[in-house]
Amino acid sequence: MIAKFRYYIFLCSLPVVFLFSPMTAEAQHLDTIKWTGPTTGPQAQESHTVHFIASDLKNGGVSAVSESFLSAVRVLRWQAQIFDGKGSSELLRQQLRHSISQKVDGIVLGGFDAEDHPEEIKQAQAAGIRILGWHASAKPGPSKFLFTNITTDPLIVAERSARLAKKFGPRKAGVVLITDSRFTIALAKTERMKHILEDSKDIKVLTTLDMPISQADREVPKTVETLQRQYGKKWTHTLAINDVYFDHMNFPLKKVGRKDIVNISAGDGSITALTRIKSRLSQQVATIAEPLRAQGWQLADEFNRAFAGLTPSGYVSEPIEVTADSLKAHSLKELEGRIPFEESYTKIWYPGGH
Repeated sequence: MIAKFRYYIFLCSLPVVFLFSPMTAEAQHLDTIKWTGPTTGPQAQESHTVHFIASDLKNGGVSAVSESFLSAVRVLRWQAQIFDGKGSSELLRQQLRHSISQKVDGIVLGGFDAEDHPEEIKQAQAAGIRILGWHASAKPGPSKFLFTNITTDPLIVAERSARLAKKFGPRKAGVVLITDSRFTIALAKTERMKHILEDSKDIKVLTTLDMPISQADREVPKTVETLQRQYGKKWTHTLAINDVYFDHMNFPLKKVGRKDIVNISAGDGSITALTRIKSRLSQQVATIAEPLRAQGWQLADEFNRAFAGLTPSGYVSEPIEVTADSLKAHSLKELEGRIPFEESYTKIWYPGGH
């Protein structure tokens, strides 16, 4: 008998239920694109319990992936919980230990490095718990700590972001890079962006700032004032590894009289970022978005393969370059609605229908 599906969202120790909306009529009428992900795999494995441990649900990318993951888990009829690490390494460690003590079948590391918690992960592996990552390593695919890591290629994301800096704003550019050194994937993006930018004789990297994503709301306003005093008009562009920094930058830039600054993000394509890009009312002109909803379903599919005793699919999704012009033809919430990931994965899990 198929186990009854249950899921919970744990934010502050109290359960909150996410509601999932059907695809809008507008999204349903968009032209679909060819599915490049897996088309074969194991049928739905029954009666599993999985936990999604999020680095920080203030991060729009982590939040969107976790929500989509739960939507996929609902189709598989598994039990699932999501926990918010709130940007705290110690809280993440505690939640990992809690999940292990619950003897769950699988754990997702949602947006934090696997290598930061080797003892807990080894303990989980010894207990037979499957560990998956979303942005939990600098590269997609399996590692010694992960059955597989789900992400687009961070170097491709970085390259596209850096090249957009040449498209928007003045030809002679002074760029500030913002990263978060707690994450290997962030450092990989930043190094690649810096390398490409410095190859251009017309672009100078003024500085690289190390700022925790979880502290962006407090640090960005002060940083804008400092950058303006230090660089003035030499500062023309800001490239960051996540949209969250730009959630808090628009007003401080206006305050110091810098409506000319061009902001570009190398991830993740949050709804907030897409809204302000489409409006053309902020200085963020672009983001290189992760196909977050598709990646949430991919996490579920990779778990299903692991539970069936198979290897990872090897699929690496393509990032989506988002500008105001590219948003003209698509709704904000269903930008990736053209990708038939739900239909494709459901056909694998339930080949005879469900």
